[in-house]
Amino acid sequence: MVAQQARLDTISNNLANVDTTGYKADQSIHKAFPQLLLRRMNTNVVGIPPSGNMPLMGSVDKAPVVGKLGTGVEHNEVFTLYQQGAMKETKNPFDIALNGSGFFTVMTPDGERLTRNGSFMLGPEGLIVSKEGFPLMGENGPLQMKLNNVVIDEDGKVFQNNKFAFDLRRLVSMQENEWEDTIMADRLKMVQVEQPRYLQKQGSSLYNTNEHSGEAFIIPDDNRPKVIQGFLEASNVNPVSEMVKMIEVNRAYEACQKVIQSEDQASEKLLNQVFKV
Repeated sequence: MVAQQARLDTISNNLANVDTTGYKADQSIHKAFPQLLLRRMNTNVVGIPPSGNMPLMGSVDKAPVVGKLGTGVEHNEVFTLYQQGAMKETKNPFDIALNGSGFFTVMTPDGERLTRNGSFMLGPEGLIVSKEGFPLMGENGPLQMKLNNVVIDEDGKVFQNNKFAFDLRRLVSMQENEWEDTIMADRLKMVQVEQPRYLQKQGSSLYNTNEHSGEAFIIPDDNRPKVIQGFLEASNVNPVSEMVKMIEVNRAYEACQKVIQSEDQASEKLLNQVFKV
């Protein structure tokens, strides 16, 4: 029942984040306790009758094995599925999605964190930030841009119009920005780790590295994911599949309850008989 409860908690969390941008579904992994061998005790030796000069053949075990008995399962770990989510077009220049393996990097008060949530905005200081206010990191530091003056290509290179780039007080409109003279401001810091399965989820679509996952490193040029500007990556949770799993878990939990109730009633009858004697 404890294992089924852990599985139900995982499914509930997946369903709660079905509309969370960049969310990766979790899966509860169970493992079985060691099995026990069942033996038939006080049994006569069973063998094949001799034939000709052949001696008695067969088992000479007086307690032969008749089968195995499972002793239940336990919750082992929560495994994150990193399959690609669907792409949703928003036409917002500060919405970016990764098509492939890898993570964005944002700076939090506790240090750099990884995320697949590409929903960003322009902060009051001109920094590209997440909805929580965490700056999006480029390979040279936080990205500071201007509204209507940012273009990100598929390789993650961030370009701006050189004509308006250095006048921080100058507002830029879409009509006047002709992109005749562009410069590369920076490149998105897209990272990966050696063992993504061990990354720790920290809420707000953030991941933290640890000694088991390994430190984050910038993805080499020949293996970088494709960056798509104006799109967001949807959650990879399949709500229909998760609902089916929830029904299965509820039925399994109820079955375990009935088994425990039956055992409790049988124990109660046995104790009543003992005390009557």
